[in-house]
Amino acid sequence: MRRTLSLALLLGSAAWSAEAQELLIRGGTIYTGVAERPTAEVVLIQDGRIAYVGAASGAPEVEYAETLDLKGAVLFPGFTDGHAHLDGIGWRELTLNLEGSTSVADAMARLTAWARTHPEGPIVGRGWIETRWPEARFLTAADLDAAAPGRIVLLGRADGHAVVASTPALAAAGVDASTVAPPGGEILKGPAGKPTGLLVDAAEQLVAGLMPQANPAALREAYRAGFRVEARYGWTGVHFMSAPWKDIPLLEDMAEDGEAPLRIYNSITPDGAAELIAGGPRSVADGRIITRAIKYYADGALGSRGAALFEPYADRPDTTGLMQITEAEIVPLYQAALQGGIQIATHAIGDRGNASVAEWYQQALAGVAPADRPNGADVRWRIEHAQILRPADYHWFRDLPIIASMQPSHAIGDLHFAPARLGNARLDGAYAWHSLVDLGVIVVGGSDAPVERGAPLIEFYAAVARRDLEGHQGPDWRPGEAVDRATALKMFTLWPAYASFREAELGTIEVGKRADLTAFDVDLMTAPLADIPRGRAMLTIVDGVVVYRAD
Repeated sequence: MRRTLSLALLLGSAAWSAEAQELLIRGGTIYTGVAERPTAEVVLIQDGRIAYVGAASGAPEVEYAETLDLKGAVLFPGFTDGHAHLDGIGWRELTLNLEGSTSVADAMARLTAWARTHPEGPIVGRGWIETRWPEARFLTAADLDAAAPGRIVLLGRADGHAVVASTPALAAAGVDASTVAPPGGEILKGPAGKPTGLLVDAAEQLVAGLMPQANPAALREAYRAGFRVEARYGWTGVHFMSAPWKDIPLLEDMAEDGEAPLRIYNSITPDGAAELIAGGPRSVADGRIITRAIKYYADGALGSRGAALFEPYADRPDTTGLMQITEAEIVPLYQAALQGGIQIATHAIGDRGNASVAEWYQQALAGVAPADRPNGADVRWRIEHAQILRPADYHWFRDLPIIASMQPSHAIGDLHFAPARLGNARLDGAYAWHSLVDLGVIVVGGSDAPVERGAPLIEFYAAVARRDLEGHQGPDWRPGEAVDRATALKMFTLWPAYASFREAELGTIEVGKRADLTAFDVDLMTAPLADIPRGRAMLTIVDGVVVYRAD
């Protein structure tokens, strides 16, 4: 007997079962991600794996299989966010969210309202960005003091590379005119030397002790919230960058307890490097949570002028940005990871930051023979962001090789300020997805959420349109760096699988692979570009289990 359920009926609940389902999926276009067989009519899932994909006429008769009618929705291999911060996504749901604030006044009105409804304890928030505000300036302690008098307030810029602290927060942290910024950080100060309240990159650590996010129950709820958001967007997996080492046991426990509906690939904070290298890669719950990479930082972010450049910033010629680590410090760490079979992912945004990391990778690889590495020559090291490159440095990604882990939405947001930061000439190597792909480089697509909204349809649109959500591109925003739709699909499916050493199991709809699938209500391969970000996820399946169903 075969039961048939329509998508409209199946998608009535966001609940999910931890037991694998036997499903025959049909009733919509199915894109396999396989060049030789790009589309199919049906997919059969058994025991969490794909048992058949192809024409309806060839599908085996399977007793008791449920038939899921897509009703015109479009099915793809499971979309994976190749760079996101799962904890930050969850905390965005639980703390003050300043995303989308239109001005200093708007942001401060939100702060006042939050302070009124949360009268006790520090106020933590994130998401503001000044580049399109009419005031065109960073927030200051004075702004926060006026909006929430007497309160400890810490509000992170959207990129996560700067935080503004209120006067009580600065006082509690002991930050004053005499405080010297730590290496790789900057304390912005006014004409009289008094801190303005803005702390950039490493200087953020001066107020880290004021963060109220150490409560274990609250932390677990933040991760639950992060999982809910990502599943609702249609992500089947997340490469969790800067995953706190202390949180890895919690995530593993959640997976074992059935509370991790998505596939998580952890790249941990450096404080856990020695222990991870000594113990080797970790995997629990049949690969639901895998930890086998370390995330380092080479420089800061472009928006806060922390990205390390060879030449000064065009709009602030007194600085070339901030390096976060030195060659002498990092190369031995890279070599230790090589010898322990641990992958490396390094944040680099500026052209100097990227060139430095490439040279450090070369030195580390040259210093440890393949015979002394558990992974041999197949190390799959990554540069996270690879945002501003000198075209003369593209070859590093092909020759070493290096995986370029890039976030398309950065280009459609940064187009409003990057020309001012960089000047026109340096835009030749900015957000250069197409140029790298043409060289045969693996380019992994991600969102960097909560820096960006984190929706896969926005990321896909950004990759193929290279325009902001209003259709604006700006003068000579290098339109040739947009990619075609087939490439964009690989950026969010097959290539993240490769970057996590799982291309044999994930990334395409093929017999024997794990049944990770995403359905949208828009056909990404044929729809007008402007329609893509207006769509939504209809169905998220991981290991053959429906983990999200649209209303």
